[in-house]
Amino acid sequence: MGHTMKWGTLLPKRPCLWLSQLLVLAGLFHFCSGITPKSVTKRVKETVVLSCDYNTTTEELASLRIYWQKDSKMVLAILLGKVQVWSEYENRTITDINNNPRIVILALRLSDSGTYTCVIQKPDLKGTYKVEHLTSVKLMIRADFPVPTINDLGNPSPNIRRVICSTSGGFPRPYLSWLENGEELNATNTTLSQDPETKLYTISSELDFNMTSNHSFLCLVKYGDLTVSQTFYWQESKPTPSANQHLPWTIIIPVSACGISVIIAVILACLTCRNAARCRRRRRNENMEMERWSVSIKSVEG
Repeated sequence: MGHTMKWGTLLPKRPCLWLSQLLVLAGLFHFCSGITPKSVTKRVKETVVLSCDYNTTTEELASLRIYWQKDSKMVLAILLGKVQVWSEYENRTITDINNNPRIVILALRLSDSGTYTCVIQKPDLKGTYKVEHLTSVKLMIRADFPVPTINDLGNPSPNIRRVICSTSGGFPRPYLSWLENGEELNATNTTLSQDPETKLYTISSELDFNMTSNHSFLCLVKYGDLTVSQTFYWQESKPTPSANQHLPWTIIIPVSACGISVIIAVILACLTCRNAARCRRRRRNENMEMERWSVSIKSVEG
């Protein structure tokens, strides 16, 4: 891209450097009044590029003095092509001093928020350095909390379930609450901690509830004007019927089928027997009638 990136290296302190700093502050006092800086918003741990918005040439750079400072603190200085980075930005600030001087700040922190000003001084014909260009950028650093996670911690006692909601890496100081049907619940244990270096917060909260009914819990985290939330659902578990509970039906159904078959067989047998008895009686009656007719005929012939 035609740019040369260089890591800033600390130069030995020299009286002329501190004199230059005084000139920078004097120049800022004169030029900054009435200037509305443009703004840039970034998140913690991201990277930002801040430009001086000043086009120059390689030959001109050799005679320029370039200063970057945040509010009233020095960030970086480039004198005669040599770079000095102040301790707070050391090892995470890259300079690009070709064409359009700019700096790149890596791994942004909350403390990086503020107004950054680039001052470029150029010597006149007498060799006196005067402010040639000045621009300001307001950098705002956000630290958003991620969506909370809810994890199951098991059963501290019979019919009681415990869950924990947690989130980390945000700013400003958060407040965590548990809600059910819009009403705030009493948490079992809530902890809040802040990283002493990054100033970012971590928060977690535990909640106990009765397992014998259905629930819908909302874990709500508020920080400043923003919120993040997560919902946890609990469905009451119903007992599953055991194999023994099915046994009476498995027994009754075959027995009932067999009983019906026996009854039908008995009825058929009875009907068959009745028909057979009628047939026998009919044959017996017929035989008796035949015998009577035979006796009558014999009597007549005699």
